[in-house]
Amino acid sequence: MVIKVYIASSSGSTSIKKQQQDVMGFLTVNKIDFEECDIAADEENRKWMRENVPDDFRPATGNPLPPQIFNEEKYCGNYEAFFSAREDNAVYAFLGLTAPPGSKEAEALAKKMQM
Repeated sequence: MVIKVYIASSSGSTSIKKQQQDVMGFLTVNKIDFEECDIAADEENRKWMRENVPDDFRPATGNPLPPQIFNEEKYCGNYEAFFSAREDNAVYAFLGLTAPPGSKEAEALAKKMQM
């Protein structure tokens, strides 16, 4: 499984740049393999991302903005969804991955299972 993070390398938006760095920084620190898919440099990436963000997650106007996160072809969510998952110690579940033993998320899941 490959996590794909759709980003825009030449975004003029400071907010988008910070969100992209936040997502990729988190994945790197937690040793989660991911592929960076630049929608600014590659028209195919831009087209694929826009076609594969589910209707429920599209903005009312315009196109979905990066970062958008996928596990292979399966849509995980945008930055807000990622941020919420991180706050809830549920990033691995958000990404469709198994939390590694000893992680906060694995411990939280173990506690829930015991209840």
